[in-house]
Amino acid sequence: MRFIDEYRDGEIARRYAEEIKRITTRTWTLMEICGGQTHSIVKSGIESLLPEEIQLVHGPGCPVCVTPLEIIDKAIAIASRPDVIFTSFGDMLRVPGSHKDLLAVKAEGGDVRMVYSPLDALTVAKNNPDKRVVFFAVGFETTAPANAMAVKEARRRNILNFSILSSHVLVPPAIAAILSSSTNRVQGLLAAGHVCTVMGYEEYFPLVEKYKVPIVVTGFEPVDILQGIYMTVKQLEEGRCEVENQYSRSVRREGNLAARALLREVFAVIDRKWRGIGEIPSSGFGLSELYADFDAGKIFGVESIEVQEPAMCIAGDVLRGIRKPHECPAFGNECNPEHPLGAPMVSSEGACAAYYHYGKIRNPISTQ
Repeated sequence: MRFIDEYRDGEIARRYAEEIKRITTRTWTLMEICGGQTHSIVKSGIESLLPEEIQLVHGPGCPVCVTPLEIIDKAIAIASRPDVIFTSFGDMLRVPGSHKDLLAVKAEGGDVRMVYSPLDALTVAKNNPDKRVVFFAVGFETTAPANAMAVKEARRRNILNFSILSSHVLVPPAIAAILSSSTNRVQGLLAAGHVCTVMGYEEYFPLVEKYKVPIVVTGFEPVDILQGIYMTVKQLEEGRCEVENQYSRSVRREGNLAARALLREVFAVIDRKWRGIGEIPSSGFGLSELYADFDAGKIFGVESIEVQEPAMCIAGDVLRGIRKPHECPAFGNECNPEHPLGAPMVSSEGACAAYYHYGKIRNPISTQ
């Protein structure tokens, strides 16, 4: 398939790996932002192709993983109500809350349904006027336009029993939080191509200027990632710090202007707590005043729920690139895909799940 097969070409990948080795003269630590990139890296064995001087660490680019525990608990509280049909993408159903997950609510008799689109949830609301239908709106800027469209369409069609529980997060403020941390060791970044398809990459120029770290917008196939690593290392070796676009087949500097306009109408930028990281200023989307009537958190009075993260889970360190999943004492033991302690072991984009499923299961701590 065009635009896929050529980016999985083993010979091209090998040549990029050789070029990376050729130009590398010192140690560099790079972070891929997106969980989809993390899975591609681990599944394809990309790290084994790189010189030992290049270390990849995994960033907070899995939206399921960074959804804070209290929002999961809010979702569970809403879904447990007998007058509610709670809808969500499937990857959120097994994310553990403080005491259970959404699948447990369903097993206990709650009406929890998996949908494939927020517009599917809107259809559920139209067909069930005696119920209040809530859609769990989770994700980065990538999924936000579709959720914004569902809310706008609900207003247009006067479907007032529909609402969303928003946990949208924004990538650039998270990058700033990582780079400004006293524990930061990231020297170059691979930015998430799908986010930039919507938002463009103009927001990255101030970050590069302030933190003197190269950022390369990168796709998701093995050759994409190796080319992105090559471009980043080349900048570092030449003493440059710039924004570059490896994913030019999909990303434009200005992004999708229609989608961005829709986001400005339906959402407002707010402070947002990230699971394992804490609150990051101006890092989330909440519904704007114009659409506040569709805010499930306000409708059901769950905004005051606050909880503590489980002490054993090191998801926060993993999401900030401080530690690798297999360095967690619970990895593969107390925490596994069947009984996860944290979201990175559940999500299809979670770093812990990637390490578990693609061979990096052995934990040197737990096997001693």
